[in-house]
Amino acid sequence: MISTLGPSMKTVFRSRWRALWWAAGVLVTAYCAVPSPDDDAAKPAVHQRVQATNPWAKDSADK
Repeated sequence: MISTLGPSMKTVFRSRWRALWWAAGVLVTAYCAVPSPDDDAAKPAVHQRVQATNPWAKDSADK
């Protein structure tokens, strides 16, 4: 038998109100789990261009 965390589906959906509370709990969990983006618009994002190198090339060919 599979052990579950929380109430079983039969008891959750016994009434509409319990189903709504369960759905609200799922939505709150999802909202809290997703990190928010940085809101600091004053600092511009610094992107450095990285030159791709060939990992199989000989050292003399890279220079």
